[in-house]
Amino acid sequence: MYTSERNIQILISVLKHNNIKKIIVSPGTMNLCFVGSVKNDPFFEVYSCVDERAACYMASGLAVESGEPVVLSCTGATASRNYMSGLTEAYYRKIPILAVTCAQHFCRIGNNVPQSIDRTAIPNDIANISVQIPKINSMDDEIGSNLLINKAVLELKHNGGGPVHINLEAQIESNKFEVSELPQTRFIDRIEIYDKFPELKNKKIGIFVGNHRIWDKQLIKEVEKFCELYNAVVLCDHTSNYNGKYKIMPNIILDQDNYISPLNDFDILIHLGDISGAYLKLSMKEVWRVNPDGKLTDTFSKLRYAFEMRELDFFQKYNAVGNKKINTSNYFELKKEFDELEEKALNCDIPFSNIWMARNTIKLLPKDGYLHLAILNSLRSWNYFTREDNLYCFSNTGGFGIDGSLSTIIGSSLVNPNKIYFGIVGDLAFFYDLNSLGNRHIGNNIRIMFINNGCGTEFHNYSHPASSLGSMTTNYIAADGHFGNKSRSLVKHYAEDLGFEYISAENKEEFKKYIKHFTSNDKYDKPIIFEVFTNSDDESNALKTIRNLKKSTIGVIKNAAKKILNENAKAKIKKLIRK
Repeated sequence: MYTSERNIQILISVLKHNNIKKIIVSPGTMNLCFVGSVKNDPFFEVYSCVDERAACYMASGLAVESGEPVVLSCTGATASRNYMSGLTEAYYRKIPILAVTCAQHFCRIGNNVPQSIDRTAIPNDIANISVQIPKINSMDDEIGSNLLINKAVLELKHNGGGPVHINLEAQIESNKFEVSELPQTRFIDRIEIYDKFPELKNKKIGIFVGNHRIWDKQLIKEVEKFCELYNAVVLCDHTSNYNGKYKIMPNIILDQDNYISPLNDFDILIHLGDISGAYLKLSMKEVWRVNPDGKLTDTFSKLRYAFEMRELDFFQKYNAVGNKKINTSNYFELKKEFDELEEKALNCDIPFSNIWMARNTIKLLPKDGYLHLAILNSLRSWNYFTREDNLYCFSNTGGFGIDGSLSTIIGSSLVNPNKIYFGIVGDLAFFYDLNSLGNRHIGNNIRIMFINNGCGTEFHNYSHPASSLGSMTTNYIAADGHFGNKSRSLVKHYAEDLGFEYISAENKEEFKKYIKHFTSNDKYDKPIIFEVFTNSDDESNALKTIRNLKKSTIGVIKNAAKKILNENAKAKIKKLIRK
C-alpha cells in the first residue's frame, strides 16, 4: 500500500522501472510517507541506519559490492548534512547513490520555521545532479517533477555514474497508506550507441527538426533512406536548414484557427536540433530525442527515449534493420494537404504586411542564399511559405530575444564576403541593435529588410491576449511611438551617412518596384537597408487571413472553446489592471 502523495508515487515508479531496489533509511517524520510506501512493496530491500553519515558509507559499500545503485532516505533539519562526507567519497569514486532528502514546503525556507533548511544549492562535488521536487498540485507540476525524477535516476549511471540528490517536498499529513497500486506514470530511458534499440516497425513516424546547423550530405542521405524504409516525414521550419526529400513545412497546416488536420497524429516523433520558434502544434504519443548531449530535453512533454549519439549513427542503426520495401504514402498525403493550403495562401488577398512580403519575396532570394529572421513576427511570417531549392536560414531562437539580430547577421556575413546575407527585422529589434550598423567591418554583402510598424506589432495581433487592453497595450506593452514614430527620414539619413544604400516602400506597388533589386544575386558597391512601413491592423488581418484558409467541425468547436477561455483570461487581466 502506497501514500497518496503523487511525487512520491512517481519516484517509486521510476525506481522500479530502473530496477533500483536497495534502500537505506534513517528515522524521521518528513520521510515517513516514502519509507512506509517502499517498506510495503516487496520489490524493495529496505535497511535501517540511525546515523545518516554511517548510512551513506553503508550505501557506498552496498553499491560497490552489489554493482547496483542504492537509495538513501532521511528527514528534514540537519539530517542531510551528515550525508556530505559519504557523498563526497561517492562523487570521486563514481558510486551510484541516490540521496532522497525529504523537506517541508519550500516556502518555509528562511522563515524561522523549525527543521526547514535550504537544500537548493549543494557543494559541487557531492552529487552529479541535484533536483527539487515539489508537492504536485497541477499537471505542470506532474510533468516537471516526472522529468526531473527520471533525469536524476538516469544520472546514477550516466557518463560513468555517481551520486545524485533528490530533495522531495513531503506532507506528513498524508501518512495513510491506502493506494493499492501505483498510478501510471511516464518513464524515460537513455539509449547509447551499444544499447538495444527500441522497435520502430508499424509506427507512424514524424521527424521534427528544430533550429539546426547546415546538414552534412551523408546525414541527409540517411534521413531520406529512413523515411523510405519507415514511411516517415520530416517536419520543420526554415531554421531547420533541412533541404532533403520528404520535407514538409507544416506551419500553414497546424496554425489554422478552425481546422485540425487528421494527418497530425504520430505514434513517434523523432526530435532533432535545438529550439524552434515555429510553435508547431504537433500531436504525438511519444517523443524520441536524438542528440550527442544525451540530455532529457522534453519540448513536447512526451519524451520517452533520449538517444545519446550522433544523428547519423541513429539513422544508420535503424536503416540497417528497416523494411526493405519503400513506402512514402504518409509524406505524399501530408504533401497534398500542404499544397492545397499553400495554393490558397499564394492566391488569397493578404494586406500589406510581413506575411505578404514573405509570400512575394521568398522565391526571389538567390539559391543557396543566407537568410536571418528576427523573432517573432518575421520568423512566423516567413515560415508559412517555402521554396524547392536550398535556403540557409538562421534565427536567434536560443534566448529568443529581440536583441542582437543585426549583430548576428553582420558577424555571419564576415565569413563569406562573396555570399549575400539577407535579414528580415522588425522595428523594435532593429532599433535595439542599431549601433551595430556603424561597425566598420560591414561589407557590401548585407541586405536588411526593416519592417517598421512603429511598435511591437505582436501585441496588437487579434490572437494575442493583450490586443483588447486598449491604451495600456498601445503605450506600454507594444511600446508604440518610440524611435521617431515611423519617421520617413530618421533611418534614411542614418543609413546613408553610414554608407548604406537606402530604399523604402509604403505599399505593395512601391515594394514590387524595389524587391528585385533587393534580392538580386548581383554584387553591389554598398550594403542595403530596405525600410518598409506597415501598420498593426494590416499585420493582424494578414495573420488572421493566413490562419483561416480551411475549416473542420472539430476545429471550429475547439477554437470556440479557446475563445471562451481567452475571454475569461482577459477579464481577469482587466480586473487586475483596475486594482
